Amino acid sequence: MAGTAAAAPNAGIQQKYPPRAAVISWIFFAWAAEPFFTLITTFVFAPYFATHVAANPARGQALWGFATAASGLVIALLSPVLGAVADASGHRKPWIAAFGALLVIGSSLMWFARPGDPSTIPALLAAYGIASIGVEFAFVFNNSMMPTLVPPNRIGRLSGTGWAVGYVGGILSLVLVLGFLAASPQSGHTLFGFTPLFGLDPLTHQGDRITGPLTAIWFVVFALPMFVFTPDYPAKRSIREGLREGMVELKQTLRELPKQKSIAAFLLANMIYTDALVSLFAFGGIYAAGTFGWNTIQIGTFGIILAIAGTFGAWLGGKLDDRLGPKRVIAGSMLVLLFAIIAILTVDKERILFVRVAPPVPNAPLFDSAAERAYLVLGCLIGMAGGPLQAASRTLLIRMAPRDRITQYFGLFALTGKITSFVGPLLIGIVTAVTMSQKAGMAVLVLFFAAGLVLLARVR
Repeated sequence: MAGTAAAAPNAGIQQKYPPRAAVISWIFFAWAAEPFFTLITTFVFAPYFATHVAANPARGQALWGFATAASGLVIALLSPVLGAVADASGHRKPWIAAFGALLVIGSSLMWFARPGDPSTIPALLAAYGIASIGVEFAFVFNNSMMPTLVPPNRIGRLSGTGWAVGYVGGILSLVLVLGFLAASPQSGHTLFGFTPLFGLDPLTHQGDRITGPLTAIWFVVFALPMFVFTPDYPAKRSIREGLREGMVELKQTLRELPKQKSIAAFLLANMIYTDALVSLFAFGGIYAAGTFGWNTIQIGTFGIILAIAGTFGAWLGGKLDDRLGPKRVIAGSMLVLLFAIIAILTVDKERILFVRVAPPVPNAPLFDSAAERAYLVLGCLIGMAGGPLQAASRTLLIRMAPRDRITQYFGLFALTGKITSFVGPLLIGIVTAVTMSQKAGMAVLVLFFAAGLVLLARVR
């Protein structure tokens, strides 16, 4: 299949697109990478770290925020440089493979997160940072392949379908963990009532810790079709020549950017609302664990429901993208997210919108209390809006950026998505540490979404 690869589009030359197998294989890269976000950063490992490895949930949320901030800063600084080099040198797959290896290594080390052992915390946070850098850089180069796969009028559907398939992969990975691997320490049984596979010990939370190695294996297996069937750009020049030329082009792009006011406004808006969205997903499970005392099975079930909502939202968002345009999809998604985060801040175990309700009863059925059900509904709104926001953002960039420098612009896209990505987690960490209140820490996200909406209005 590699022999069918088309060169980067040139003016006046009709673009030839690869067969369906190449497109489907590209889509499954999102499926391959999604367990890192679903299992590690959101619903299983991060809440486990905060509640069982760190001294207390507030301390755990603060430490996780600092680690997320550090990796985000590295990603922000290097993304445009690597994007420029890739555009100049041609190849995408070698970069995806190299950064995928970082994801595999970092995720595998999560197994050593023993409960109540603070000596492992520095190494765990370093492993999380390595894996985060790997998966984010891999997506920079994977995203840049989109314009060579389908015609422009199908970019929205391709992007939305990719996010939807990724969510399905996240759902299945969660079902696998909750149904067969992670058991309640009290009962010793999984969500499906089974004894954990492979003799995983519930008392030492091996079912939570196995999510790291599982993420690594999942990525290797399901990313392979993209490497085999999806064509790459042909090589243009050596890495050294590409680095030299890429840096020249990057400097030129940065000089031109202030003149391209619409793209500049969009990248600035993306910088702010992506920071808020990443922070919201990163701390949603930790916040639920601290607010309601949910265990892995409860948080994981919550994650499955959210992922199902996200799958539908991403699929619908892709269709609306092609019909209404990506800017309207982005604006609508942010309005939903802004409403949901404000509402979540009014919900705790005994209150919904400042109205007192009966608190959760120990050992009650899943989501038995009114407050838990309200949090579940608001979480579904976040899931439905998060996918379209991210999918429409990358299609808007594709519609606005020069196609011969698409990876470079995706590098800038990642830069604006990451250059301040440490600010959200850092502010959450600082405010949480100072106030010892998870609710106060999460409240900073309201300002981020509001500012993103204001800046998006300037994009034409």
